[in-house]
Amino acid sequence: MTAADILLNNVRLPDGRQGMAIAIEGTRIAAIIPPDGPMPQAGTVHDLGGDLVLPALTDGHMHLDKTLFGLPWMPHRAQPFRMSRIETDQETLPALPLPTAARAGALIHRCVAHGTGHIRTHADITPAFKLSALEGVLAAREAHAHLASIQIVAFPQAGVMRVPGVAALLDDAIRAGADLVGGIDPSEVDRDARGQLDTIFGIAERHGVGIDIHLHEPGELGLYAVQEICARTRALGMQGKVTISHGFCLGGVAESKQKAAAELMAEAGVALASHGAGGATLPPLFALAGAGVRVFCGNDDVRDTWSPYGNGDMLERAAIIGWRVDVRHDTLLEQLFAMCSSVGAEVLGIAGHGIAVGKEASFFTIPAETIGEAIGQHPPRRLVFFRGRLVAQDGTIL
Repeated sequence: MTAADILLNNVRLPDGRQGMAIAIEGTRIAAIIPPDGPMPQAGTVHDLGGDLVLPALTDGHMHLDKTLFGLPWMPHRAQPFRMSRIETDQETLPALPLPTAARAGALIHRCVAHGTGHIRTHADITPAFKLSALEGVLAAREAHAHLASIQIVAFPQAGVMRVPGVAALLDDAIRAGADLVGGIDPSEVDRDARGQLDTIFGIAERHGVGIDIHLHEPGELGLYAVQEICARTRALGMQGKVTISHGFCLGGVAESKQKAAAELMAEAGVALASHGAGGATLPPLFALAGAGVRVFCGNDDVRDTWSPYGNGDMLERAAIIGWRVDVRHDTLLEQLFAMCSSVGAEVLGIAGHGIAVGKEASFFTIPAETIGEAIGQHPPRRLVFFRGRLVAQDGTIL
């Protein structure tokens, strides 16, 4: 090629090649050029000085509506119980001096500055909030569409069957612009697993959308929910459109039952999202992936009403997960990176993800030699591109 919009010189690629160049034309990678290749003319040229280029990170599980970013520090108020946190949300969030859209936007900026290009977020749908949280997240998505893609789950945080009117609100949420239907602990929260699952799968089938269900239930109780979710997924032909978030039960049952559940999920095309929760038993992420389950990762709560921790950095999250599951070798760290990037993008339906000619030019540059170093040290991101545009530099949104 003779001309490009943007040219990146002195690039290190994930496969180890050094001194390369990447040409961007429009929203795509137009060429990857070896050190001795002919360089096109370009409107903008960046010398990366040997920095590694990695494809955009995917945050596959987040709660943009709950974040406290954009506000002064607020001490955590809720008791260490889920219902206390739900009740605290209902008291705290409506009284905050910044609306949902502004707080969500502040967190989106943090994520993008760390190299995230794609986000799946949950937005609370409850009788207390009705569609207000969703409306705030929809506004944030529209305002920041030039920085990242954002997929929204209509999330019944307080349950479905135990709270009259939630099912109708979930229907309304999908009509209003939510992309998926959510669910939560059908036995523990609703005490009616069949009722909740039939309801949310029915809504998803009517609207032709996917499902992402929070499943914190432990042991055999959670395993029962996994089996019921997989059965409905197969029966309705929804393979590839259903995600179980957390799935802590998969780490708390016998290895033989883990293996059977992994085979069941792989056959049904049910994915698993994990955030490496510090206080819970983690599912066997690599065993699940080895069985064919699409395993991807997210930050979950980031400095919000549920947790004071987090900064939106998916590489730091990868380091936390890697530390928890005792991942040390580079080959496994590369697989963990895929869970935080390409696998999540695939589950979210993002086409053209990766560092190759013709792929979408959504990537970031980082002073590291390998993916293993990028996760282990997670140094600051220098340049962040989204669909061919430079959107952040040295931690600042442009």
